[in-house]
Amino acid sequence: MDLRLDGKTALVTGGSAGIGKGIAKAFADAGAQVMITSRKAEKCEAALVDIGGDSDYIASHIGQLEEAERVIDGTIERFGAVDILVNNAATNPWAGPMIDCDVPRLDKTYEVNLRAPLQWTQTAWQKWMQENGGSVINISSVGGFTTSEALGVYCMFKDALMHMTRQLAAELGPKVRVNCIAPGLIRTDFAKVLWDGPRGKMISDMLPLRRLGEPEDIGEAALYLSASASWMTGNTLTIDGGELIRIAGELPLEDG
Repeated sequence: MDLRLDGKTALVTGGSAGIGKGIAKAFADAGAQVMITSRKAEKCEAALVDIGGDSDYIASHIGQLEEAERVIDGTIERFGAVDILVNNAATNPWAGPMIDCDVPRLDKTYEVNLRAPLQWTQTAWQKWMQENGGSVINISSVGGFTTSEALGVYCMFKDALMHMTRQLAAELGPKVRVNCIAPGLIRTDFAKVLWDGPRGKMISDMLPLRRLGEPEDIGEAALYLSASASWMTGNTLTIDGGELIRIAGELPLEDG
């Protein structure tokens, strides 16, 4: 089935690289008007070359309270709507046991990974979706389903983002659908420390599908949620190559 978004406008936070750019390109290829936003204007401008289609950017700091209104107003002024909001932008300033995380880095992780998706959704709802309907997609992580030796703080907020998805879906229906994607390890610069070098092959060899994810894999999932899943809300799609269901190892058979 050829999924199309002709006549729709999508706003993708963190859209200048990685998963965000993969989603923005999938939307543009499907005929949507696409606005991306992230902190550096030069990165946004360069990303538009790969995204193609009818795309544009507004540079912004996702976590700052006034930026959501500025960017959403700018998107409506430029394209006339905000039919799809993808809350993709993320940060991870702390790696280590949660018990040792200092307050500034805890607050920064909360600000970008949880508070911002709520605030941007509130603003999109108030400015456009409450009257016109729409679709919101939050980008979480498979880390939200489990514990982590080094990424516990990040994973905590990604878990909370999945609950936020369910809560907002219950509140904003029937006009607005709210869904979530939980990617596994995707080959992006953001996650490079996790897959670069021999570690990447080791991880991919453990997955049932024997490869790491690409931004395009998440783009396909986001396109499905935006263009086809009309009776789906409050759900999380896990796109992880089978990471969560892999067989970690088999116990040896014992005689007798």
